[in-house]
Amino acid sequence: MWLLTISYLFLSLLVVSNRAQKASSADVLQFVDQLIGSNNGGNVFAGASLPYSMAKASPDVNGENTGGFATDGSNVTGFSHMHDSGTGGNPSQGQFPLFPQICPGDVVDNCNFRIEDRSVPYENGSVQASPGYFALSLASGIHAEMTVTQHTALYNFQFPGGGNGNGSASPLILLDLTDLWQSRQNATTAVDGNGRIRGNGTFLPSFGSGYYLAYFCADFFGASVRDTGTWVNSRAGTEPKEIFITRGINAFYLEGGSWVRFNHPSNSTITARVGVSFVSTDQACSNAETEIPDPLGSFNTLKSNAANAWREKLGVVSINAGGANKSLQTNFYSAMYRTMMSPQNYTGENPLWHSTEPYFDSFYCIWDSFRSQFPFLSIVDPLSVSQMARSLLDTYKHVGWLPDCRMTLCKGFTQGGSNADNVFGDIYVKNSTTGIDWNLAWEAVTNDAENEPIDWSNEGRGGLMSWHSLDYIPYLDYDYLGFGTNSRSISRTVEYAYNDFCVSEIGKGLGKNYTTYLARSNAWKNIFKADQTSFINGTDTGFTGFFQPKFLNGTWGYQDPILCSPIDSFCSLTDNPQETFEDSIWEYQLQVPYFPSLPPCHYRPSNPPIRAHR
Repeated sequence: MWLLTISYLFLSLLVVSNRAQKASSADVLQFVDQLIGSNNGGNVFAGASLPYSMAKASPDVNGENTGGFATDGSNVTGFSHMHDSGTGGNPSQGQFPLFPQICPGDVVDNCNFRIEDRSVPYENGSVQASPGYFALSLASGIHAEMTVTQHTALYNFQFPGGGNGNGSASPLILLDLTDLWQSRQNATTAVDGNGRIRGNGTFLPSFGSGYYLAYFCADFFGASVRDTGTWVNSRAGTEPKEIFITRGINAFYLEGGSWVRFNHPSNSTITARVGVSFVSTDQACSNAETEIPDPLGSFNTLKSNAANAWREKLGVVSINAGGANKSLQTNFYSAMYRTMMSPQNYTGENPLWHSTEPYFDSFYCIWDSFRSQFPFLSIVDPLSVSQMARSLLDTYKHVGWLPDCRMTLCKGFTQGGSNADNVFGDIYVKNSTTGIDWNLAWEAVTNDAENEPIDWSNEGRGGLMSWHSLDYIPYLDYDYLGFGTNSRSISRTVEYAYNDFCVSEIGKGLGKNYTTYLARSNAWKNIFKADQTSFINGTDTGFTGFFQPKFLNGTWGYQDPILCSPIDSFCSLTDNPQETFEDSIWEYQLQVPYFPSLPPCHYRPSNPPIRAHR
């Protein structure tokens, strides 16, 4: 999955403790470029969002659409209201997209309904993106702009006016019962005579197990309704007003939804308000009506409110730029902006259990974010991090395990250790402890350390019999207590060791018995092979001493230290699984940050070093 990297850019940073104090005389939002990472596999969300908000409005494309929109030259297929950012795996969310168009000949059946048929390029140079706002123009002549509140997206669709043959045509907006991944299992939609569309769908998480239900409530303003109906595949009708669709059969994905056609608006603009919820359709409608009671008159106000919310969050850091140019500052603030996309605040939107605690979702995944995002946020936004930590503990109380990955109310796949332990260890030593029950936290992290779940591909750790008795995870481990992907013995050993170090730090501070976990944190030493060399393309690198896989009986296995690196081949849970995950042994040599000196990989001066080339 994505590995979020915060680059400090060698700038001199001043973290401002008083939020009311201006970070600098310049508006920090000028340094945020949403489009960084919107192609070449960056998978970022580019669209309208509040910090940590559930609603995230964006155009969706049919190319690199993991985050919804991309600047890869692909076509726009719709505008949807919830997304994740920076993920790997399958495209995430993007449920219930709207798509505006004018039907040729003003005939409904001449409109394009299916995803493949309706996709249209956007105009190069038309994209406008700032925190809380996004806009672009389609090649069809329709201009779209969007902003959001916490659970509601607001769109303005401006249709072509007079002079191009469409001035009196009736605009049509369809709603599609799909998501970006086309994972929908079944869905329902109903449209009334006023043009309100309500419905729900059952979808699959993009990197996890189970399924989830999502709900929507869409209203339209600025034009009178001409007619309404439903559509299935490439055909539409004014009857019925409600449909239920299933997934389809075999590889045939059934497409369908609702549509509303309007008399041409006097100012050529139709406003769409879409409330979303994970609880019910009624709650989706309530979210929309409460958060945006005046959709026609409040777009600019909501856009300004969103910008101010981002100024408050980003303004806690000011930069003494010295000789650094604007590009370096843009890299920094754009990265900082990305750290506040997810996890997303779903408080009040969790149907799985009732609680007065915060509920955050889209921990996608803590295996990635514990390394840089959480340590950074615990400094610049400690209150939000403490709310996220409380949410993790509340999940433990009701599910039985701290998540390592969680999205759309579902358990996500575990990629290595139980890395929520690392998050708690980091915020404990930084004293970011507001509202956290540390006795419950101790119970949760020691549960990870001591007990193996039946399905450790979704939570906890696997191979704990060997971990406790051998002090490493063996290559081809014999583990009958639980089940998961039996690979990554090197990276899991290194990560479990760091997990236990973090547990020991919490235990030491709380006055608990922590010495067992501190001792286990040295287990990485048991897979370090002091005489292991490394060759690249047949040339000796000149370095000796690398981690290697080890069997249950203590004998050594072998993995090329360069395997799984960018210059070799990619290794994931299912694609070329190896004994390290998503990187090489060379990289994992650096994953012992708590040890006074790194694992002693020695350079042998008698051999010429390998030189890196770009």
